[in-house]
Amino acid sequence: MNPQPVPQETLARLQPLAGLAPESFRQAVVLARREIWQRSPHGLDFPWAQRVVYLLKGELKLDYPDGSMKVLVGGCDETAIPLARAGMNPVGARAITDVDLLWFDEKALDILVTWDQLVQPPAETEIGASDAADWRVMSGIFDVRALTLGAFANLPAAHIESLLACFRRQSVKAGAIIVRQGDPGDYYYVIERGRAVVTREVAGACRELAELGAGDVFGEEALVAETTRNATVAMKTDGELLRLDGADFIRLLREPLLQRIDAAEAARRVAAGAVWLDVRFPAEYRQDGLPGAVNIPLNELRDALPSLRRDIEYIAYCQSGRRSSAAAFLMSQRGLHASLLEGGLKSMVTMEKIAA
Repeated sequence: MNPQPVPQETLARLQPLAGLAPESFRQAVVLARREIWQRSPHGLDFPWAQRVVYLLKGELKLDYPDGSMKVLVGGCDETAIPLARAGMNPVGARAITDVDLLWFDEKALDILVTWDQLVQPPAETEIGASDAADWRVMSGIFDVRALTLGAFANLPAAHIESLLACFRRQSVKAGAIIVRQGDPGDYYYVIERGRAVVTREVAGACRELAELGAGDVFGEEALVAETTRNATVAMKTDGELLRLDGADFIRLLREPLLQRIDAAEAARRVAAGAVWLDVRFPAEYRQDGLPGAVNIPLNELRDALPSLRRDIEYIAYCQSGRRSSAAAFLMSQRGLHASLLEGGLKSMVTMEKIAA
């Protein structure tokens, strides 16, 4: 049976969705998943963990860890709240009739609700409010994908208001060069509207690397690694950008996202299943790459991100930690589990000398 989409008026009575601002509510609708379970004398084999679940229709008997039980009827006031109560998921459930369940990924919904509650639109009377970022009305920027899988997914809640207060909107024309290869890093950019093209000059030839659209970001590599721009980004169409000053980027995004670990902790995690990621050039990797490491040079990492697994931890390293810091940030802001070997391979050598 293929469930029909849930009417928005049904979703609007559920908590905490009922308290969301209109744009946040529209984003929550995207997260909703619906399943129909048939009546059965046997237990309902439903995966409750890490889900926020609601009963839309039917009768459902729930057993809780404390020995209590409850029979719920879809559509009543009690089913406007999640089926789990006081942090307890049911340990048993039986469908007395056919039941219609609606569920959300717990982390994704929590992130969305947190942003909605913490972030308020800029006041019209506020000086400079026209330049301030209002995430609620941005097309393709702070949508479900960006909030739950991008750089903002792991942003500490305490940083959210500060981050958005620091963004400034910039109108740009087609053909405008936003960052130029070889220039120092100054800003982190998010494309709110429009398209841009990324190019790199290699041996005198200009090579197109990628085309970016609404919701995509650029400019982070030079800021993370504290080096010059490694590519040029020019607008392909007219558009709107959100720009974050380098110092604010480091304070509010880079440091919260970079998970730095020392050589001893890295070795422990690799022994437990993490994977070394060598982001140096192949010739460097062949010379002294760590056993079992995957070699993806930093300049090829963006293209390789879709092929990397989301169920394992990668520990990025290079010679000094500079290139690998950029790699770890790129991976983290795409929702991958990445850590940074503090100090790079030099730290491994130092640890070995101390141990000897």
